[in-house]
Amino acid sequence: MPVGSRWSLEGDNIVGVIVTSGRPARMDADNSPRWAAARIRELGLHSAVGAPIVVEGSVWGAAVVGNAEPGPLPPDTEARVADFADLVATAIANAESRAELTASRARIVAAADDARRRLERDLHDGAQQRLVSLALELRSLQDSVPSELDALSGQIARVASGLTAATENLQELSRGIHPAILSKGGLVPALKTLARRCPVPVDLDIAVERRLPDSVEIGAYYAVTEALTNAAKYAQASEISVRAAVKGDSLCLSIRDNGIGGADSRKGSGLIGLKDRIEVLGGHVLVTSPTGIGTSLYITIPVEEVHDSTRLL
Repeated sequence: MPVGSRWSLEGDNIVGVIVTSGRPARMDADNSPRWAAARIRELGLHSAVGAPIVVEGSVWGAAVVGNAEPGPLPPDTEARVADFADLVATAIANAESRAELTASRARIVAAADDARRRLERDLHDGAQQRLVSLALELRSLQDSVPSELDALSGQIARVASGLTAATENLQELSRGIHPAILSKGGLVPALKTLARRCPVPVDLDIAVERRLPDSVEIGAYYAVTEALTNAAKYAQASEISVRAAVKGDSLCLSIRDNGIGGADSRKGSGLIGLKDRIEVLGGHVLVTSPTGIGTSLYITIPVEEVHDSTRLL
């Protein structure tokens, strides 16, 4: 049976009988209805036996075996095919459960990212702007204070400086929640900003010529952020290399440092969260960190969502 061939789910063919009855079925070319017998012979078979693949109480598909030799299949074939169909059903149920779990995790991550984006926007458009406005008003008020009230002028200046410092702290907090440059400019300028802010020199090579899906850009950004933070805090590195490129249908990231190595995600480091986020996107993370040589992260993230609704009979 060629891949992609179609079988009617109605009538007297073996697949239709299985789907309708929900039970194993048998057909022989010699004693089946004309259409079914012709179809069996077209396949070069003399008989066929099938059993339903039942997933969560519904017929998902069917497992069918055919006999190219003359004569019927053995009497116990239905039971043997049914046992195999049960194994297939278990595998399908497990795969669908994993897919549903992954989809659920992806929705949670996406909702969290959306909330972070809204919070960053609210901070930028609300609290930050208000603090800036108050600082400007205080500076204007300071300019109007008579010269004989130097003490008052100094107090106003200190308050204005405090507001400016608070604004800068809020801006830094806002960038940590969700970088506005990522939403506005995309992954390339966001990674360049990360490299400039890193206390360890970063050799950056980006070959990404287009905007990628939001989830991919956010995942890649936080992966690089975590890697740079770990390298700066713990690796004792003097140089970090970051490479990013779209290859085929995946974004490929490589982050390497020349530090002391020995990073182990099993010890509760931020690498666990990084790995979880990337895997939710259908990606993969490989960490190599031999002691004394440095740490390397290799990350791939699919950039195109793949929809596979294929079902096999």
